[in-house]
Amino acid sequence: MAEWIETGKVTDIPRLGARTVQAGGLRIAIFRTANDEIFALEDRCPHKDGPLSQGIVHGRSVTCPLHNQVFHLDSGQGADPDDGCARSIAVRVTDGRVFLAPAPQQQAAE
Repeated sequence: MAEWIETGKVTDIPRLGARTVQAGGLRIAIFRTANDEIFALEDRCPHKDGPLSQGIVHGRSVTCPLHNQVFHLDSGQGADPDDGCARSIAVRVTDGRVFLAPAPQQQAAE
């Protein structure tokens, strides 16, 4: 079984912001809410490939910087009335350190 991937400290991520890491062939955005909750999504809007890490974090959501679609940080699901889903990555915090679940390798284009 693959090991969880350590990405740094919670305090490395700005409140109401994100930082990005490469893992499992994916660019992943790790978000920190105002309440210090940590979430991770693939750093790519499913509609226009916008970098979600550059979006505005509000509550437990992020707004895409390209077209203002809102995604729930806990699931990656687009908020109503929009649809679509950003890939959600499991994350855990232990002793102030952030760990990502081993991500599946990104599929090669056929």
